[in-house]
Amino acid sequence: MRKLYLLWPKLIYSFPIQLLLNNFRRNIVLMICWVLLFAMMTGKFGKYLGIPYLFLDPEYLNQVNFMSFFWLGLLSAGFAMAFHITCYISDGHRFSFVGTLPSPFRKFVINNSIIPIVFLVVYIYQVIVFQIHNEHCSTGQLISRIGGFLVGYVFMTFLFSLYFKFTNKDIFRYMVCRIDEKIKDNVKVARASAMKKLDIARKKQVRVDRYISSNLSIKPVEDINFFDRATVLQVFDQNHFNLVIIELFIFFMVTILGIFKDYPAFQLPAAASFMTFLTIFVMLFGAFSYWFGGWSSTVGLIVFLVINFLVGDDFFSKKYQAFGMDYSMMASPYNSAVIQQQIDSASIEQDRAATLVQLENWKNKFVGQDKPKLVLLCASGGGKRAALWTLNALQQADSLTKGKLMENSVLITGASGGLIGASYFRELVLRKKLGEPIQPYANIHRQRISTDNLNPLIFSLLANDLFVGFTKFNYGGLSYQRDRAYTFEDQLNQITKGLMDRPIVSYNQYETAGIIPLLILSPTVINDGRKIYIASRPIGFMNAELENFSDYNTEKVSGVDFHRFFKDQGAENLRFLSALRMSATFPYITPNTTLPTDPPIQMMDAGISDNFGLSDAVRFVYAFREWIDENTSGVVFVSIRDSPKLHTIAEKKGQTILDALTQPISSVYNNFENFQDITSDLLIGQAHSWLKAPIDRVDIQYQAESYVDLLQGMDSIRQNNARASLSWRLTTREKEGIVSNINSEKNKIELKKLKFLLSN
Repeated sequence: MRKLYLLWPKLIYSFPIQLLLNNFRRNIVLMICWVLLFAMMTGKFGKYLGIPYLFLDPEYLNQVNFMSFFWLGLLSAGFAMAFHITCYISDGHRFSFVGTLPSPFRKFVINNSIIPIVFLVVYIYQVIVFQIHNEHCSTGQLISRIGGFLVGYVFMTFLFSLYFKFTNKDIFRYMVCRIDEKIKDNVKVARASAMKKLDIARKKQVRVDRYISSNLSIKPVEDINFFDRATVLQVFDQNHFNLVIIELFIFFMVTILGIFKDYPAFQLPAAASFMTFLTIFVMLFGAFSYWFGGWSSTVGLIVFLVINFLVGDDFFSKKYQAFGMDYSMMASPYNSAVIQQQIDSASIEQDRAATLVQLENWKNKFVGQDKPKLVLLCASGGGKRAALWTLNALQQADSLTKGKLMENSVLITGASGGLIGASYFRELVLRKKLGEPIQPYANIHRQRISTDNLNPLIFSLLANDLFVGFTKFNYGGLSYQRDRAYTFEDQLNQITKGLMDRPIVSYNQYETAGIIPLLILSPTVINDGRKIYIASRPIGFMNAELENFSDYNTEKVSGVDFHRFFKDQGAENLRFLSALRMSATFPYITPNTTLPTDPPIQMMDAGISDNFGLSDAVRFVYAFREWIDENTSGVVFVSIRDSPKLHTIAEKKGQTILDALTQPISSVYNNFENFQDITSDLLIGQAHSWLKAPIDRVDIQYQAESYVDLLQGMDSIRQNNARASLSWRLTTREKEGIVSNINSEKNKIELKKLKFLLSN
């Protein structure tokens, strides 16, 4: 005990411990950044969205290898150095003895490295565990990836060390070569900050007895009273100026990356982009501390409020456009009166007649056979997970039924990633029917649709949308900005080999001929919650049930037909990829699309109103109920969903105060799909009352909860892999789990049921 008693003061008053305590006391913002990073890489934050995988399995040029980890190591070292720089600027004057040492900043960094070192150790451990259990990488691959991270980290640290070696001065070099103070004298705010720091340097020093030297030896702190405190402080200020130069250089590099962001080699891994964003944020914090001292928080708040006000008044707001539409034309009025005019019986009948041609052509494919089953495909949203699951399910189901699934299908509805997967499969089937050498069931298509979309999006958000201007591109003879919306479509276009890069109206001839099913997209209007019904032709009949309310003048129109509403803005020229993007607007990642209306309306994910597409399918059946009764042997709703319909009910656990405060909101969010399921079941149940033809339902569902029991005792990230993350990025293990889930007992039963229904 006596040894411990004697050792305690040496430990507590050592420079590393005092810097650590000082950071927790005065640099809360910096500590929050570190806590966020630790939470991400350990799976405590963002598991559901797959955020930890961005750090543990970074991709560069669509590959996870030495270079992808090298970039992450490089930018991680940059963030660590930004942390040291900001701490040095903010609190170096509280430890004046450092200014009397040779290479003061280097000594400061060494002693301020407890948190960065812990981060490195924990991160490397998490990477090793993750790569072994989720990416099945070999020992050689693991060594290469860890080596890439460490090489990048050391290389960046070396570059910083080299710069500071030739620029930062200690007190002895300063006394030989005086620094011109006129610059500071001319900046009143900086001068006031310097005087404040000088006062702290004289009166409020933090006690430090020992520090770690450059050779990692422990040395005592010498008496510095014989040095003039103002001179020591000027050494700090000179070093601070060099650090600000580093900040400007980083901003310059981000700008360069933004200019060349469309070249794949310049698109950093998503995690590296996030580290760059944190680095800039931390350095801005340090710059404010340098220029405004104790007023930095107040000035920062004022700047934020001013920017927030200007953005609110559309000074800096960015409107993401739907490519193919002409925004130079007069905007269409969007108000209740105009929307009510959508319920026009003549227009509805005209649209219904056009679709009846499709239905008749579809029926003619079964001449000489019994009345066919009419199939409606409904694909749920869920990012990349849903895209891969939907494509895989359609491939397996269509193959098992020997092509009858797509032959019998007349409609595809849904949301987000599910519609992307369904659209891609529909395109493959169409191309094969047109004589192109394409195998719709091939594994290569699953590989393509599961390719990462997240890295370019995150990088575009950082390097383009936030910091630099936009370049232009032409589509359909019109000019648009190469923004984050363009990046999403460009990536989707690349991974699907350009097969779906066409105006939406181009599908009309094939749908009308009954070659492929009609596809309806229904993104939600943020302004009022209505749907915008987008198809290859006008489909006003999606509001057909409102015809029954002709004597009731306050009926609420639930959806707006895209083609009729935006006829003057070139609705038929809308790029199909833009329509998919509008229907798959992922919060914070995929930007909300603004349509040319007055006032402007913004679109969000179709899953907000109906993630499973069943309500839209029921509306379609209602519009053609008489024809369906007469010409078919029944309706089959094939619901391809990326979540179980009847999942395990979570056990009620102890509730914290925070849980009690957030429960009213979290319960709604957690049960969002349950609410939609109940509504969809109700609508299909009611359909039995107005449809004479039989109604069947097949649910092909991605259900991974049964695997959780097998993963008990494993770390949280591996347990989370029982269910693939909701993201535009999937790991190897997630891809394998999604594809193999089609062979679950429940799905086998449903596929057998589907095969039986289509064989009769």
